[in-house]
Amino acid sequence: MNIQIINGPNLNLLGVREKSIYGSADFESYLAELKANFPDVNISYFQSNVEGEIINKLHEVGFNFDGIVLNAGAYTHTSIAIADAIAAINTPVIEVHISNVYKREEFRHHSMLAASCKGVIAGFGMHSYRLGIESLLLKY
Repeated sequence: MNIQIINGPNLNLLGVREKSIYGSADFESYLAELKANFPDVNISYFQSNVEGEIINKLHEVGFNFDGIVLNAGAYTHTSIAIADAIAAINTPVIEVHISNVYKREEFRHHSMLAASCKGVIAGFGMHSYRLGIESLLLKY
């Protein structure tokens, strides 16, 4: 099974930005843990602060991967273009968030992407990614 993790803007700063919200672990360390926990799954990782690059990655893997775990960061709340890209591909996408976006600012309570995604997981810290992968492994 091939799963692509895509992280959006500012998630390259995990471990150093707003630790009270996002924790002190960097994503690369957590990625190693994910790969160890899912040895039979090929997990690829991509991060970009650029909306168009995220769309290009969705197009690239969206017809030949088994699943995508997407944390689009702030683009979750603003990007019709990413929502359209998700709707255009065949690969199921799980929207994930490290923080519980519903306990934060009002503008974070709405996702432009959720309607195009298979499901949404939020508020479990870095474990939101693990839960996203586990949901893709389920046959439903």
